[in-house]
Order: sequence, then C-alpha cells, then structure tokens
Amino acid sequence: MKGMTIIVKKITQLVAPIIFLFGFYIVIHGHLSPGGGFAGGVIMAGAIILQILANGNILNNLLQEEHGMELLESVAIFLFMLIAVLGLLVSGTAIFFQNFVNKGVWGNLLSAGFIPIENIVVGAEVFAAISTIFIAMVVYNDEVKK
Repeated sequence: MKGMTIIVKKITQLVAPIIFLFGFYIVIHGHLSPGGGFAGGVIMAGAIILQILANGNILNNLLQEEHGMELLESVAIFLFMLIAVLGLLVSGTAIFFQNFVNKGVWGNLLSAGFIPIENIVVGAEVFAAISTIFIAMVVYNDEVKK
C-alpha cells in the first residue's frame, strides 16, 4: 500500500489526534454518558487505522507497532481480571467484580467506584485488539502480494 496524496496525509495528521482524544473522552466519561470502554476503544483504533490508510504501510514499522499493540492488549486483559479478582478479595464476599473503590459524589467524574477504571482498561484492550487485527490484515495482504 503506497499511501495517499500529501493533502490527505496532512489532513490526517491534524484530524487523527483529535479523533484519538475524542475516543479517550468517550472512555473516561462512559459511566456518565453513552459510551464507555468499547465505543471509545473503537474510536481510538479508528484514529490509528486512519493514519495507516493515509500514510501507507511501512512493513517494519507496522510489525513493531503490532507487537506493541499485542503487549498492550495482554496487559489490559490481565488488569481487567486483576481488578475483578481484587473486588472478590477486598470485599470479603463471594461476589466477583465487587466495587471496592469509594463511589464519590453522584454526577462527578470520579463517581462510579471502579467502573471508570474498568472502562479505561476495556478501552485499552479494544483499542489494541482492533488495531492489531487491522495491522495483521495489512501485513498479511502485503505478504500475499509478494
């Protein structure tokens, strides 16, 4: 994949960070408004996919990025399970995913216990998973053409 014109590349350089930040906003505010970890993770992955489509694939860079995304995905899955088990251990009850963080004041950003933390972890996992899938398809397509 060669990449797009210089105009598309420059517009992508301007728009992709805004898209990524919007996805992060969706993740952070998912317990207060529609959205959450999955939706925000998909939006953040869309910013990475846009960059790859606009700039073309530089195979060595994409392979390095794929390994980094795989590591992020693994760490996020581990953290998700760790938070779930911590809820089980800290609460003293036999409830998996028991809230063990102070709930705060209703309507504030820190008002939902550990749900915002879980949203961040889910957002990171979805972001990494969808980015990894797209990068793997680009790399596989490039290898098939050879």
